[in-house]
Amino acid sequence: MRFLHLSDLHIGKIVHSFSMLEEQKHVFQQILCYVQSEQVDAVVIAGDIYDRPIPGNEALRVFDDFLTELANYNVTVLLIAGNHDSPDRISYANRLLTDKQLFLYGSFNGKLQKVTLNDKHGKINFWLLPFIKPLSVQGFFEDQQIESYDDALGAALKTADITYNTRDILVAHQFFTKSGIEPIRSDSELNPVGGLDAINTNLIEKFDYVALGHLHGTQKVNAEHIRYAGSPLKYSASEIQQTKSILLVEINEKNNLTTKTLPLTPIHDMREIKGKIEELTSNTFSSQINKEDYMHVILTDEEEVLDPMEKIRSIYPNVMTVKRENSKTNNNALFEVHQNAEQQTTTQLSIYELFSEFFLVICGSAMSQEQSRIVKELLETEGAI
Repeated sequence: MRFLHLSDLHIGKIVHSFSMLEEQKHVFQQILCYVQSEQVDAVVIAGDIYDRPIPGNEALRVFDDFLTELANYNVTVLLIAGNHDSPDRISYANRLLTDKQLFLYGSFNGKLQKVTLNDKHGKINFWLLPFIKPLSVQGFFEDQQIESYDDALGAALKTADITYNTRDILVAHQFFTKSGIEPIRSDSELNPVGGLDAINTNLIEKFDYVALGHLHGTQKVNAEHIRYAGSPLKYSASEIQQTKSILLVEINEKNNLTTKTLPLTPIHDMREIKGKIEELTSNTFSSQINKEDYMHVILTDEEEVLDPMEKIRSIYPNVMTVKRENSKTNNNALFEVHQNAEQQTTTQLSIYELFSEFFLVICGSAMSQEQSRIVKELLETEGAI
């Protein structure tokens, strides 16, 4: 069996006021081409489908188009919610969609979900675990004390009859690590308050493959078969050096598994340029790079530069940030492009939607179904919705 492993789509993402929707549609077309060219049987999407709990209409249409195309190719889609996603929205109509081989799981309901597929070697069990937190899991296990993310994952795994005698694949959206190994992290990842979200890979090593989401850089975690696919696009300056891709996984008989990286190419790359403004805006320098790329600019001029953003933008129309870095600026003065995209999006949100966004930023994950219900009831009581 061959399947694609991808994650952290963040559909609707806005980076420094630049909408990423056209970029996302562009890489989705490449993924669809890989579905055909690599003759895959399934597509695994390991969470963070949207960038916000309540995505805009255009973001919903983009993902709907992507899922529709996948269904037309007659492949199985296995999808879970990440910490950015609203569990309700991801789970919507999932019982009806299973007839189309679309398995969408937004929240942990007390038992690890299993989808069994078949190939010439027999059964392959895909175990689907949406993003979980200790508090949300505790309600299902009153007889256990669940204080950490390790406890939460351990409890979830115990709900399944996993023998590890067949081929078993886990799909999860969490921060997994191994003692002594520092994973590659990104500024665009949201972390739960306190940063205590790490889970030891010892709990998942027996799986034949672990398809992970959450970290934006493609990487393995202490083992060849435990992998983050990474995001399909660069969503922050900290990802500039990363090469974006998805993973092709081929599993034959048990203990016979291979992975291959399939590159993705954006419309506009993201890059950093550094130097004096006269040098960076010269034809000699700018002619050597794609001026349409998303730019993070570091100016090293010792003297003051009048209106640096406009000067840079006259050469590089998609400049995202301009930062000054010299002997006088210990605090690295930062100038950003301020367009209207984010402001317009915010003003169109309801009170409930604004609170959902606030919760995501503060807590590092979307509200659970129970939390969402409580907030709606309180707002209805106050007449706010």
